[in-house]
Amino acid sequence: MFRPENAQSLAGLGFVIAVCWALSENKKAFPWRLALGSVAVQIGLILLLFGLPGAQAVIETINRGVDGLAAATATGTQFVFGYMGGGEQPYEVTNSGALFVFAFQVLPLILVISALSALLWHWGILKWITRGFGLLFQKTMGLGGASALAVAVNIFLGMIESPIVIRAYLDKLTRSELFLMMVVGLATVAGSTMVAYATILKTVLPNAAAHVLVASIISAPAGILLAKIMIPEKPGQGGLYADYSSLLKYDSSIDAISKGTMDGLTVVLNISAILIVFVAFVAIGNALLSVLPVVGGEPITIERILGLVFSPLAWAMGVHWDEALKAGYLLGVKLMLTEFIAFIQLGSVPAGEMTERTRMILTYALCGFANVGSVGITVTGMGVLMPERRNEIIGMVWKALIAGFLATCMTGALVGAMPRELFGQ
Repeated sequence: MFRPENAQSLAGLGFVIAVCWALSENKKAFPWRLALGSVAVQIGLILLLFGLPGAQAVIETINRGVDGLAAATATGTQFVFGYMGGGEQPYEVTNSGALFVFAFQVLPLILVISALSALLWHWGILKWITRGFGLLFQKTMGLGGASALAVAVNIFLGMIESPIVIRAYLDKLTRSELFLMMVVGLATVAGSTMVAYATILKTVLPNAAAHVLVASIISAPAGILLAKIMIPEKPGQGGLYADYSSLLKYDSSIDAISKGTMDGLTVVLNISAILIVFVAFVAIGNALLSVLPVVGGEPITIERILGLVFSPLAWAMGVHWDEALKAGYLLGVKLMLTEFIAFIQLGSVPAGEMTERTRMILTYALCGFANVGSVGITVTGMGVLMPERRNEIIGMVWKALIAGFLATCMTGALVGAMPRELFGQ
C-alpha cells in the first residue's frame, strides 16, 4: 500500500539526484537511460530478495548463515581470550550487559570473513559471483567491462581490492571511469564488515543480515548513477573490455586463508585505532562545547549540531520528523566519523525509541565507507596502484566522498519509497 511516507521518500530520491546534477561537470549530459536502469536494477534486486515467493526462506537462510559464522567465530575467540571473549565466566555476573566487549564480539568476525572471502576467491566461487554482477551492470547500465568488474568486486571484497583485480586496465580507465570506481568504493562495504554490521543490529532490526547484504549490493547502482551524473563520460570514451582474469591470486587454499587473515587483521587494527581516536575526539569536542550556554535546556554537543545539520536530509529519505534529529545525527556520525560508530549507536537505540521503518532506512543509508577517514584510505590505496594518476585522484576524492555519501542516502530513500508490507512491517 502506497502511503504519504513513500511519496516523501520519492521526493528525497529526486533531491539526491538533483544535488549531484547541480555539482555536475556537464549538466547537459544527464544520463537519463542510466538513471532509469539504475533505479530498475535496485528495485529488481530488492524484489528478488524480499518480494518473490520463497523470499522469506532465503532471508532465513542468510540470517542462519550469519548466526553460524558468529557462533563459529565466538568459538575461536573464546579459545584465545577465554571468558573475556564470551566464554564461561569465573566470577558471579551481576551486569550481563557488560559482558559484550566490541573488540572480542565483533572485530574477530572481520578476521574470519576476510579469510573466508579469500578462500572463496581462490576456489573460484566468489569470482563467478562477481562476474555475474559485473555482467549485470555491464548489460543494464552500459558500463565498460573493467568498470563493471571493479564495481562487482567492490560489493564483496572492498575498495582497495577492486583496483587490484583490474590492475592491468587501470592506466586505460577514463577520468569518468576512475571517478566511478572511487564513488562505488565509498558507497559500498566489504563482505568482511557486512557480517559485523548485521551482528550489531540483529537484536533491534528483524532480518538485519538480509538488509545489510542488500544495502551494499543496491548501493552500487546508486553510486554508478551519481558518479556518471557528476562526471559524465565524454562521447566515444569508456567501454573497456575485461576478460575477467584477475591479478588477485593465491598459491593454495592455505595461502588464501593466511593472506586473508592478515588482510583482515590490518582492517581490524585500523578500525580499532580509528574508533579509539574518533570517539576520543568527540569527547574532547563535547568538553570544549560545554563552555557555551545551554540551549533548549540541554548543553550544545557535537551530536546536537550534526543532528540539526543532517535532519532535513533524514526527513527527505522518509524518516518521520519526530525522529529526524536522531537520524540526522547518525548520518553526520557516519560522514564525519565512521559507519562503524554510526552502526554501534544505531544498534544501541532501544527498540521503543525508534520505529522499525526508520531503523531500516538508516541501515541502508549508513551502509557505506563514505566518511572523512576513507578519503585518506582512497588516496593512499589507489595512489600506490596508480602513482602516475595520484594528483588526478586527489583532485576528485572530495567530490567522490559527496557522491558516495549521497549514494547510500539515495538507497535509503528508495527503500523508504517502497511499501512497508514488502519488508514484513
